[in-house]
Amino acid sequence: MQLRRMLGIQPGLTAIIGGGGKTTLLYALARELSQTARVIVCTTTHILPPKHLPCLTEGTETEVRAALEKTNCVCVGTRTQDGKFTAPGISFEALLPMADYIFAEADGSKRLPLKAHAAHEPVIPPEANQTILVLGASGFGKPISAAAHRPALYAEKLGVCEDTIVTPGLAARLLQMEALHTRVLVNQAETEHEMALARKLAEYLHCPVAAGELLKEKIICLC
Repeated sequence: MQLRRMLGIQPGLTAIIGGGGKTTLLYALARELSQTARVIVCTTTHILPPKHLPCLTEGTETEVRAALEKTNCVCVGTRTQDGKFTAPGISFEALLPMADYIFAEADGSKRLPLKAHAAHEPVIPPEANQTILVLGASGFGKPISAAAHRPALYAEKLGVCEDTIVTPGLAARLLQMEALHTRVLVNQAETEHEMALARKLAEYLHCPVAAGELLKEKIICLC
């Protein structure tokens, strides 16, 4: 699939925001890039600790470097009282020289495909050189109330009611209004109809767009 090529991933820090597959993208990128490079995965909000990666929760810079000498991919974060990880205790400025790529999940969406962002969201590190917004195609054709995290805010920003059906044009309006991303990935596009809706969304946007199914490792560039 070569996600790196499809999403234009460059060395440095990439932030991942939105809904509909952020964590899946986080680990897919880490898995691909760590085959030939050193990778750190982390969050600026909250994620469950990955069971398939070494996790450093209170590591010093020396310990992170040592871990990356043993394996090409580690998760760095701070453990919370509920067992989740939040942002690393080490600054991103300090982490950047340690790895070729850092991927940070910088948003939360309560597992919903769409999201409207409050004033304090997303939490994108200033060091990020790219922000990928993930959008779930499963949200198209559903009312805002069922498809979006923060549905009242989603509707308010667009000047519609919460039972309004989400179309590619409506979703594109919100993305352009919030202007938080450099690139969009439409995930969960499992059928020809959903791919057609993803293509319609891409027509409205002025940034690179890719679409497909992360879980099946099928992603194509739309523009």
